Formats: sequence, C-alpha cells, structure tokens
Amino acid sequence: MIDRALFALTLLTVLGCGVIGGAFFAFSTFVMEALARLPAPHGIAAMQSINVVVLNRWFLSVFIGTAATCVLLAIAALAWDPPGRLYLLAGSVLYVAGTFLVTIAFNVPRNDALAAVAPESADGSALWATYVTGWTAWNHVRTIAALAAAALLFLALVEQGRSPGRL
Repeated sequence: MIDRALFALTLLTVLGCGVIGGAFFAFSTFVMEALARLPAPHGIAAMQSINVVVLNRWFLSVFIGTAATCVLLAIAALAWDPPGRLYLLAGSVLYVAGTFLVTIAFNVPRNDALAAVAPESADGSALWATYVTGWTAWNHVRTIAALAAAALLFLALVEQGRSPGRL
C-alpha cells in the first residue's frame, strides 16, 4: 500500500516538475527574447500582464503543489529507506531550492519592482534594461532545476518499479 502511494506521489511530482520546467523553458528560450525586442513600454506592459495572469489556480496549484509533494517525498526518503531514496531526496531538494525558492528570492522581487513602474516612464525603461537579463538568468536556473528534478525523480520511479513491495 505504501509503495503504491509513494509511486503515485513520485509520478505526480515528476509530471509537476516537467510541466513547470516546460513553462520556464518557454520563457527562457523565446518569450523573454520576444518581449525584449519590443519597445520598452510594450515589453513592460506585456510582462506586467503576464505577471498578473500567471497568478491563477492552475499554474499555482502545479507550481506550489509540486513543491509540497517534493517536501513529502523528501520526508519519505529520510524517514524510510524507499527504492530510489537518493534520487527522491536529490530531486525534491533541487526542485524546492532551485525552482520554488529561486522564484521567491529572485524572480518575484523583480516582478514586484516591474509592477511598480509606469511602462512609459524613464524609470520603467531603465528598469526594463536590467530586468530582462536578470530575470531571464534566474529563469534559466529555475528551468534547469525543474527539469533536472524531473529526471532525478523519474530515476526514483524506475527504482521503485524494480522493487515492488520493498517498503
């Protein structure tokens, strides 16, 4: 029973890491570059709109829910000796630290600063020039962390599949 629940939770978490990694990958590979090509007021207004719209139940449930399932998997990895224990722990820590905490520490403050400027203002243009490069650099970190976490947690699934009933 516990092995099936752990497998299901790990699978759900792999999917969550992949979805978030994919969303961040899109921003890293083309969305931010497209916004940077726009005149600053237009890029600022578009990103301000994105930053409002992203705060919806679908995105937040996957983003925060995946962090929560990672915490549960890390606890399981530390409390028991499940198959793929090191993969569970490494993937969980990587997602929470490299995706969730990086978002809170580096991307959200930039988003808050951008929200506070008028797109047509000189302050807005000055901020935009540094916002795009700084935000994107930290988004690369989030992307890599989420996708690497998905890969590590997938390896845990493989180990769990090879060892049914071990828990």
